[in-house]
Amino acid sequence: MCGIAGIVSKNPTEISKDRLKQMTDIISHRGPDGEGQWISENGLVGLGHRRLSIIDLSHEADQPMHYLDRYSIVFNNEIYNYIELRATLLTQGYQFKTQSDTEVLMALYDRDKEQCLQLLDGMFSFVLYDSKENLIFCARDRFGEKPFFYSYEKGKHFLFGSEMKCLWAGGIPKEVNNRMLFNYLSYGYIENPEDLSETFYNNCTRLPQSHYLTFSLSNLEIKIVKYFDINWKNIDQQITVAQAKEKFHELLYTSVDRRLRSDVPVGSSLSGGLDSSLIVCIIDELRKGNGLKQNTFSAVFPGFKKDERKYMDYVIAKTNVDPHFVTPSDNGLIDDIEKLSWHQEEPYGSASIYVQYCVMQLAKRENVTVLLDGQGADEILAGYHPYYIQFHNELRKTNPALYKAEKAAYTELHKDNLINPSVNSGLQNVVKKHFPKTAGNLRKYYQYFSQARKNEFNKDFFQEYYKQSYNINYHFDGLNHSLYNSTCVKGLHELLRYADRNSMAHSREVRLPFLSHELVEFLYTLPSHFKIRDGWTKWIMRETFDILPKEIGWRKDKIGYEPPQKSWMENEAVVNKIEGNKNKLVQKGILSHGVLKNKVMGEDANLSVNNSWKFFMVGDIA
Repeated sequence: MCGIAGIVSKNPTEISKDRLKQMTDIISHRGPDGEGQWISENGLVGLGHRRLSIIDLSHEADQPMHYLDRYSIVFNNEIYNYIELRATLLTQGYQFKTQSDTEVLMALYDRDKEQCLQLLDGMFSFVLYDSKENLIFCARDRFGEKPFFYSYEKGKHFLFGSEMKCLWAGGIPKEVNNRMLFNYLSYGYIENPEDLSETFYNNCTRLPQSHYLTFSLSNLEIKIVKYFDINWKNIDQQITVAQAKEKFHELLYTSVDRRLRSDVPVGSSLSGGLDSSLIVCIIDELRKGNGLKQNTFSAVFPGFKKDERKYMDYVIAKTNVDPHFVTPSDNGLIDDIEKLSWHQEEPYGSASIYVQYCVMQLAKRENVTVLLDGQGADEILAGYHPYYIQFHNELRKTNPALYKAEKAAYTELHKDNLINPSVNSGLQNVVKKHFPKTAGNLRKYYQYFSQARKNEFNKDFFQEYYKQSYNINYHFDGLNHSLYNSTCVKGLHELLRYADRNSMAHSREVRLPFLSHELVEFLYTLPSHFKIRDGWTKWIMRETFDILPKEIGWRKDKIGYEPPQKSWMENEAVVNKIEGNKNKLVQKGILSHGVLKNKVMGEDANLSVNNSWKFFMVGDIA
């Protein structure tokens, strides 16, 4: 895993190794094991790279890498099926100097051009220069595990980087996108669901996941193409439970096995939930007999009601692992907040992101470079409790009798669930359930009247950007459609951004077996009642994998990386930072002076989990 940056310009004086080095030095955390800068013979293309050595640790695999005296590449990647691809290419006459997946990709591109993306099982963002065609080819993986940002001025230049700070280091002005800032402060949007290329900064564009971009040096114009999508309507109504279990088992084991390929130590994140616990148990089975202990990394919060240590212990007792623990704290958050925000670059949703940051830091201390993680399973297998709403709405239309049975089963199963509130109660859930088509507009009306009543925003700022509120869709044609929205529109790639920045902050690599595209596409063909059944989420996963401890395989609450954020937000230093950031936003004409009267103290601190956290997270932007 690595960091990439570069410049393409019609003016060769814009490209120098010094400028490229500035762009790669700023992301040295993404690649502490090596660096390289290269400029094409015509002086129009400059590529920069920082290397984190994972596969083929020799210098032969350093980048920028060149192939066939035609292609040059910088690659932020892991191609998990590179061994199989390499074997096929060898039979077709291609030769290789390294054991790296980077060289395999260039050969594959030579053979198939943009169609090569269809064959890759992996996470990646890369830029390849074809000197013969005078063309730049850029691509990002299907689900957005690896980032790619660029700044483009038509007819002049194209700058790119793994992180936004590459562009700023390359001379692009750092200017806040006030429309995005308004939508974040109003509704908590981390991304624009209508345009995933938009970021919190002007002149900084995100290449959306599952897209590729071509840039012609002849006319300096870009073209962006979507190369992958999920057909969520393609449901196999004839598949049996036995067939589904067999295929699920095969695909997940294959995915985990491929993601263990590494020339450096590999461990796992362990939260205590179904997903990470299953990954740890599968690795344990795959490694049986080799005598190697699996390192696991976890965050624990002794005394907190949502601490998951007991569930971690069930997995630890069942498997051959060497567990490592860290306990993040509110004081640690204050100490690390500037570094955390610098790495994340954009606001983030909760203090759980800091918990993940600490887990990656722990892995670094233990010298484990690669971690497998269970992220992605919730979005493809209906793991979050709000999915019950979509499931029940679907059944109410298609199978009323089953709807009544499933609703009753859900109510009975979760009647004593003290962790997850009932989806049948609460104003938001009621509105989403009974008025899904109008819920988005109702949210806007609420914000408008809230501003009239509370006067939180500067009036001029509010009037300018309220009309640019993003739309959000609560109306879905069944559970699969809702899962598609979470996977491809709003939800998953926000979490992937957090994971990428937190892992790379400590020069660690996170691999996600549930995001094998073959596995994802298969799970989307399963009917809804394979995912939720008898009141249980992720039913097919619970049924398929009996290697999980029963206390985890059939646990009904859903927690995740949740720290005691409420108490953290009552920390005096945290409160002072919130007040300081609010004052900055007032001085910039974003908030009204009235918000300074609302101190985060006493009972008000209880509201800080949902409200003041937003102000806590805009320090760098403010």
